[in-house]
Amino acid sequence: MRIATLILLSVLALPLSAQELICSVQVNSSQVQSSDKTVFENLQSTVYEFMNNRRWTSYEYQVEEKIECSILLNISSWDNIESFTGTIQVQSRRPVFNSSYSTTVLNFLDKDFSFKYVSGQPLEFIENSYTNNLSSILAFYAYLFIGLDFDTFEQQGGNPYYEKAQAVVNSAQSSPDKGWRAPENQKNRYWIIENLLNNAYSDFRKGIYQYHLNGMDFFATDAVKARAGIAEGVSLIQKAYRQKPGLFIISLFMLAKSDELVNIFTPAPVVEKTKVVNILKSIDPANSAKYNQILSTNP
Repeated sequence: MRIATLILLSVLALPLSAQELICSVQVNSSQVQSSDKTVFENLQSTVYEFMNNRRWTSYEYQVEEKIECSILLNISSWDNIESFTGTIQVQSRRPVFNSSYSTTVLNFLDKDFSFKYVSGQPLEFIENSYTNNLSSILAFYAYLFIGLDFDTFEQQGGNPYYEKAQAVVNSAQSSPDKGWRAPENQKNRYWIIENLLNNAYSDFRKGIYQYHLNGMDFFATDAVKARAGIAEGVSLIQKAYRQKPGLFIISLFMLAKSDELVNIFTPAPVVEKTKVVNILKSIDPANSAKYNQILSTNP
């Protein structure tokens, strides 16, 4: 169990291995007309240090335990002082047991992204308070990365980190910045964490646990067992979908997994393919043509 392993690591690991994330950061400022790119270089370094050097949990992580993730800040405008707008693309990955393969867990383009930043100043973040939009957004995704990672190793394992992400959302309710409130739209940070903590959709979290620990982690030794575990995982996710068709967190999961699922089930027997494709098309109808490719290829 991942929790037990991490508790043991908290006793044995060296202090230098405390940080949880291996987060690559890139700032793209190609849309901004400015001859001085120093501010964007400083922004990239500041975000990198914030994500990688801060301790987000009480556990001690060894290098192989750290969570692989990436952040792309695509800046579309800057007032040449402190105000920036753009998008932030976030992605997290999980290693597959006995394999060099890493499976994508989250891949989201967040378009509600504006912030103030003064070049050279470190980012401040205080739990349960709203300091600034950039640090709040980054902290939200740090906790989300960690929560999702725990959920793939232990059922409901991500709860403490989802609750911390929810606290970030709650603290930002009175801010003027977008992405934090329920009425704005059904596909923002508020709804990501609402979906994950809503017991009505608990089958989704059971499904991603089943998909990874009892599915992906068996591929190196037993591909048939692995596919069966993954099929059970998507079946559980279908149960959550039936509670609320179009559930945002399911859309995000399928965005991360659709290509992987095609590769996994293309070699499967016809009966297995047909069952899984029907499930996938029901929970991700936008990609029905992609899933039909599974059926059109003979094992």
